[in-house]
Amino acid sequence: MLNKVTKGVAAFAMLLISACASTPPTNFYVLEALSQAPAALSDTEKKRLIGIGPITLPTLLERKQIVTRAENNSVQIAEFHQWAEPVKDNVAQVLMQNLSRLQSPDIFRTYPWSAYGTVNYRVIIDIVRFDTRPGKSANLEATWAIMDEKNHTIITNGQSRIEQTLTGDSYLAAAQALSQVLSEFSRELAQALQSNNAVH
Repeated sequence: MLNKVTKGVAAFAMLLISACASTPPTNFYVLEALSQAPAALSDTEKKRLIGIGPITLPTLLERKQIVTRAENNSVQIAEFHQWAEPVKDNVAQVLMQNLSRLQSPDIFRTYPWSAYGTVNYRVIIDIVRFDTRPGKSANLEATWAIMDEKNHTIITNGQSRIEQTLTGDSYLAAAQALSQVLSEFSRELAQALQSNNAVH
């Protein structure tokens, strides 16, 4: 009887080892900011403190697994392809870095910025879509508003809808394409900050 139990335990242990050996490794990805250096500042340019956030994302995307869209209104959640940090935090950091490069001499802070004191303006962002369709496109849809932090009034607002062609179907290609749509979104926000004369 004892021999049968021992053999059963050994077989179960081998099954566990086999299962662990066949489990694929988890791959981690990050969104990347623009690589260009900030523009040189002149002594006469006035610095504004601009806060990025709060940023909202669909609940579906607030997970570590990368979410992609499939056919027939379905989605795929990749268990072994994950974001290296909470995607909302990564998005906020990338937007801050991009705007810092595009919108000198302004100083940008991510929400919450209480540790740095107050800001002059904030950019509120509601992202309603931020995903890819493998082999087809990467997509970002968002509404945004620039608010005067002193009197809590909206200076300007807008909607952005950006689509980036995605020829590959790998998760690395997806992360790179999503970084590109964030770069384009950053340029739209930078243009809004530059063109609105009320923000000074």
